[in-house]
Amino acid sequence: MTPDDFRRIALSFEGVEESSHMGAVDFRVRGRIFATLASVKQGYGNLVLTPDQQASFIADMPEVFLAIHGGWGRMGMTHIRLAEASEEVLTGALRTAWKGRVEKNAAAAKGKKRPR
Repeated sequence: MTPDDFRRIALSFEGVEESSHMGAVDFRVRGRIFATLASVKQGYGNLVLTPDQQASFIADMPEVFLAIHGGWGRMGMTHIRLAEASEEVLTGALRTAWKGRVEKNAAAAKGKKRPR
């Protein structure tokens, strides 16, 4: 897969907008990032996953997924090796990151509602 494939797939999900953060392309739902192309020069796309999701992806396909170095990686931030990923794998990984962001956004919105 290529950065253009990553972009095309990310933008295919409901409510996604392309933006940028610190000069890197990112993909957001309701203003919150779920994926980036911040490491594209190294051949990676980046996904915002939970640590458990990250562990599962890495265990299933260590040739495709790896934790981002340091604290970000320990929080679930994950590289996907674009050249090694199939369209099915990239789509599934992006969908997982997107769904996680949608669910977090919904939970945050619910928490902000005040009882009357």
